[in-house]
Amino acid sequence: MRCPFCGHDDTQVKDSRPTEDNSAIRRRRFCPACSSRFTTFERVQLRDLIITKKNGQRVPFDRDKLVRSISIACRKRKVDEERIERVVNSIQRRLESSGENDIPSTMIGEMVMEALQALDPVAYVRYASVYKNFREARDFEEFIESLGGIETRA
Repeated sequence: MRCPFCGHDDTQVKDSRPTEDNSAIRRRRFCPACSSRFTTFERVQLRDLIITKKNGQRVPFDRDKLVRSISIACRKRKVDEERIERVVNSIQRRLESSGENDIPSTMIGEMVMEALQALDPVAYVRYASVYKNFREARDFEEFIESLGGIETRA
């Protein structure tokens, strides 16, 4: 494994252990060249997934992009990284076990919306505002009212 700090090719594994949900192996690594420490994760990849975007563009599935988008929605909320990791693992497993290699981006968006609704209501609304492309305050009001008849002030 190449050191992300100095680029040295020969790093050493100091500690290995499974993640909490046993979906990956977490490895603590040490670089003898620059003495830096870093963590890597080893995961099983069942198949190569291709995401088809709304504009027709096809791109490889990017797990890190999914983690980032959920993390942004959960920023400054009391949602720890382990819970986000479990959500991402669950979504990835569902996609890989669907039997399809070509996945529409809308399917991923809906899975994230479903997961965030159960995880944190504010993160759910934040993600929805981007996913559903809210353009003005009234869009937020209508969305929040559709969640359960919550009254909003105009």
